[in-house]
Amino acid sequence: MNVLDLVRDNVRALKPYASARDDFKKRSKNYIYLDANENPFNNGVNRYPDPQQLDLKSMLSIQKEVSVAQILLGNGSDEVLDLIFRAFCNPNKDNVIILPPTYGMYEVLANINDVEVKKVNLLPGFDLDVDKILKAISACSKILFICSPNNPSGNNLNETAIENLLLKFNGIVVIDEAYIEFSQHKSWLNRLNDFPNLIITQTFSKAYAMAGLRLGTCYASREIITILNKIKPPYNINSLTQETVLKYLSKPSLVKQHVTKILSEKDRLLTMLNKVPFVKKLYPSDANFILVQVDDAQKRHQQLADKGIITRNRSCHYLCDNCLRITVGSPEDNNELIQTLNSIK
Repeated sequence: MNVLDLVRDNVRALKPYASARDDFKKRSKNYIYLDANENPFNNGVNRYPDPQQLDLKSMLSIQKEVSVAQILLGNGSDEVLDLIFRAFCNPNKDNVIILPPTYGMYEVLANINDVEVKKVNLLPGFDLDVDKILKAISACSKILFICSPNNPSGNNLNETAIENLLLKFNGIVVIDEAYIEFSQHKSWLNRLNDFPNLIITQTFSKAYAMAGLRLGTCYASREIITILNKIKPPYNINSLTQETVLKYLSKPSLVKQHVTKILSEKDRLLTMLNKVPFVKKLYPSDANFILVQVDDAQKRHQQLADKGIITRNRSCHYLCDNCLRITVGSPEDNNELIQTLNSIK
């Protein structure tokens, strides 16, 4: 497969904007910068940030064992996903395939970009229906979105099924690994070079505890990353975000500590939720949340909100009747949740 054949003609021919900082990738404090019409008075953020975030990508490259040329950073994963739409999908012509129940932004971004959405529901138990997915593919199918661990169900999707789709779908397969750090399964990063049509997205919002910074990562072939770099805004990752994440990445043990604690709390929360009278089912989770089926999701959601505890009612999603999605909180948060659940009638 030549993935460049999937790129929109106008994007392939596009000459990207060249920022002032692209001309001098090697920075020096000794330079006198008179090229970008910046304010010369130093306050820490008066200069434009590195448009390619090379320091940050270099550290990610070491930790993830992926070439710098295979990394793109976005203003949250949503910007990364939007760039993928704009690179590969012709408006009012192409289509994408999503697998409900799944992350809602895939459909929202498709609608924003005027791209048709084909839906192939997951099987009961929240796994892939490979045969139906392959039957749904048309000549204009450009992207297949797979969220694993899945949101809102929390489970990993079958790896053999995913590999089958990667081999048989002549389009881009995006594996969204927003919750991969909480999973017992390995990331698809170790298979990245096996599939030219594979894009993996990850985030700093969950395990890395930096949702407020808005930083998402995209890993793909050099060819795909080159295309996405052509259409991304030149300074999409601000200086403060780059500096903060670099400091955090220099302490990898801290992330492991957080993940270990969250997983321990998830196990404890599962045990306690099993004892709540109106909890009907707890779904297996490889993420930092639990999908919980209750007797009346709208009633329980409102009761919890009245007590100051906010959950997500996912009953509107396929296979999620009367289900609440509950994020694993701090030990104190989880204790308060269980106490409240046991007190409401």
